[in-house]
Order: sequence, then structure tokens, then C-alpha cells
Amino acid sequence: MVLLLFVDLDPDLAALRPLGGFFVLRTARAALGPLATLTEAYAETGKDPLTFRVQKVAHALRAPEPRIAASVAQQGLAARLWSVTLGCAALHDRVPDLDPRLLHWDPDAGAPDDLWLTEVRPLPADPATLADAVLHGHLEPLTAALRVRYRVAEGLLWGNAASALAGAARQLDQWARANGRTDAAAKARALTAELLDHPLLAGTGTLTGAAFRRRSCCLYYRVPGGGVCGDCCFTRAPRSSPRAPSG
Repeated sequence: MVLLLFVDLDPDLAALRPLGGFFVLRTARAALGPLATLTEAYAETGKDPLTFRVQKVAHALRAPEPRIAASVAQQGLAARLWSVTLGCAALHDRVPDLDPRLLHWDPDAGAPDDLWLTEVRPLPADPATLADAVLHGHLEPLTAALRVRYRVAEGLLWGNAASALAGAARQLDQWARANGRTDAAAKARALTAELLDHPLLAGTGTLTGAAFRRRSCCLYYRVPGGGVCGDCCFTRAPRSSPRAPSG
């Protein structure tokens, strides 16, 4: 039974590559030397990869405040985690165990975030399992770390998480429809709707079909040359207020 689950899930996760870079999760059979695990990233350790990542994003965007870079960095990582999980669920009806002790991260890579999984352990593709894997396993400790270090509003960060989920679902829906996988598109939509009703994401925005409108702002409009995102609560970038709504 275990072997069949591994075959169904695709041990190398190669079937996700055609969906795009956010869906790619590389696998390795051994620990990856200097690359930190996400467990280490969420805790304040000597390596401190999370601070390194935020500083890298801040430099790339010329962000005027660290909290802006923290928000963008968090949303990028959330998008990777949701894409891999939702893609596997829709295409394989299984998801990999994304235990942060097994998932290695290169904070110095470009976008999308570079992730390596050292062991592929299949799990059921139900909403509760996806919530445990991504919301509780990763986004809760990541949110806590960013709130403490950068004073980013909790509502903003959960809005980012919901936006990342909806974005992954939208891209997966487009690919599935274009490739005759209406079953995968339907499963992705159903899972997304249920996950957006989770207590951590409920109230973060409104899902209408594949379109999502969030109730908070990721602050991207505050970087030089930045504007509002397609799902932002703003229709145009604010001019006078120094702070975007966070909740």
C-alpha cells in the first residue's frame, strides 16, 4: 500500500513541472548541507535564514520599510507552499508531507523560492490535511516570527496567505482547463473554497469563481514603481495614508 501511494504521488514530483515554477518541488534523498530547513527559518537560530531573505527582498525591491519586504517575502513562500500542495492534491489525490524539518530552503535564491524535500511521504488530499500541512505546519510559525521581528500586522499576513492560495488555484485552474483536466480544476476549486473557510483564513476576502478580492493590502504599492495587485482591497494606490489597512 505504501509503495502504491508513492507511485500515485510521483516520488520526484515531476508531473508538477508543466504548471510553472511555483509548483516545482525538488527532491533529495539526503540532507542538503548548508541549506536551512524551514524549521530553522521560523526559529531564531544562528543561521537566521528568514532575516537574510527579508533583507534580500528589501534590497531587490528598494523597500522603504522592512515590514514591506517581510510581507512580500512571506507571500512568496506561501505561494510556493500552496502551489505544491494544491497541485499534488488536484493531480495526484495525494499531497507530500511538508514537515518543515524535511523541507529545505535557499533564502539566497531568486523568485520563486527554492525548496527541496528530503523525503516524499504521501498524505491524503483532504482540506484538513492541507490545512495542517500549510497553515499549521508553516504559515502559523512564519506569521508569528514576522510579527515579532518586523511588526507586520496579523491580518495583513493572513490576507497574504489567502491571496497566495487563491493565486495558486487560479493558475492551476487555467492549466487544468487548457489540458483537458476538468477533474483537477474542479478539485482545486473545491479545496480552495473549503480552505478559505478555515478559521485562520475566513474573512480575509471574497472568492467569486476563480477571482479573489482580499480585504487587506500586502503593501507592495509602497515600493518604488509598485502598484496595487489584482486582488487588492484598493482599486488604486493610496496617496496620503502612510499605512495600508492591515486587517
